[in-house]
Amino acid sequence: MAKALFNDDRTFGWATIILHWLVAVAIFGLFGLGFYMVDLTYYDTWYRVAPHIHKSIGLLLLGVMVFRVALRLISPPPPTLPSHKAWEKLSGHIAHALLYIVTFVAIVSGYLIPTADGSGIDVFNWFTVPSVTGRQQGMEDIAGDVHYWSTWALVALAGVHALGAFKHHLIDRDETLRRMVGLKDRNARSS
Repeated sequence: MAKALFNDDRTFGWATIILHWLVAVAIFGLFGLGFYMVDLTYYDTWYRVAPHIHKSIGLLLLGVMVFRVALRLISPPPPTLPSHKAWEKLSGHIAHALLYIVTFVAIVSGYLIPTADGSGIDVFNWFTVPSVTGRQQGMEDIAGDVHYWSTWALVALAGVHALGAFKHHLIDRDETLRRMVGLKDRNARSS
């Protein structure tokens, strides 16, 4: 039987799986690009290109994250596996909530850095997202600090999240990771 688009009571649907991995790649890609571009000088080839790509993908990621939250509301994730201990379930729920919150904090603070002077952000020259604050003296520095620390926190949380998935896969040998990569449940009966 083909995998459904939406989640059901046992498995994640393709929409959730694709969005999960798309967001993961975007977050680590943005982090790597951001880490690289802070040391660029005026004469580097990527001095203007890297920030443009970083801001454009960041704002597109905001749209994807809003869609992801909406999808989660209309297609809730399947319950955790019965084999998971109470502390694993609680820590998993806390980690997921923090991942969502810190992702939004990182994106919004990233948006506030270049718009602190009242200018908008061109998203791949397709459209411009205007500044919602206008000129705000000192906002760039505050938003920069928040962006810096939230992105580091996000990458650390994502790393812990990945370690948890590998723990479930390699030590517990349960279906946690297999469900998020779209593989069939090894324990399900063939029909």
